[in-house]
Amino acid sequence: MIIDSSFSKEIALDLLNINAVILRPNNPFTWSSGWNSPIYCDNRLTLRYPTIRKKIAKRIVDFISEEYSDIDVITGTATAGIPHAAWISESLDKPMSYVRSKAKSYGLGNQIEGGIQKGESTVIIEDLISTGGSAISVLEALNFISADVKAVISIFTYGFDKAVQRFEEEGIPLYTLTDYTTLIEVASENGYVDEKDLQALAEWRESPETWPN
Repeated sequence: MIIDSSFSKEIALDLLNINAVILRPNNPFTWSSGWNSPIYCDNRLTLRYPTIRKKIAKRIVDFISEEYSDIDVITGTATAGIPHAAWISESLDKPMSYVRSKAKSYGLGNQIEGGIQKGESTVIIEDLISTGGSAISVLEALNFISADVKAVISIFTYGFDKAVQRFEEEGIPLYTLTDYTTLIEVASENGYVDEKDLQALAEWRESPETWPN
């Protein structure tokens, strides 16, 4: 669910302007999953731009204040969600935790770092949702210690049906600042993609595993 439709277009253009999102429908990228993709998203580039990263943090802070004002802890996903979670938790004056993809093989063997305890409520801050796997693994780790996860909040989502289904099955709402549909619309309006390529971009969104046929 898009938090703010007007802001969604604004941040989509920001991501395009700083090359955090690159569209290349005629020279596709290859993801680690083996999928061919006309889009590559690296929201870590927002860290280089204080104005944009502050804008992202403020909009999420405002949303949490409106919808989850009594939340106990802000949780980031490792690694890209950590800095955003830090800025958000600082603004809200809340404790912060983050969750590794797996437990450390040394020391105390922690998977969850920072301050969250059994029964405490939290929202998960993620930079990007593709299939939803990384966010769901964070959710499972938090559920294991009986934390109360209220929602996942992400900067961007591709909006794949598989991800939507996974969050529905978990009963956890997913909120995003912007999404693939909005980004393609903004890219077309601002000359980042040719109109003749819009069909290919739409086809990838519908069948990413097999695109291009």
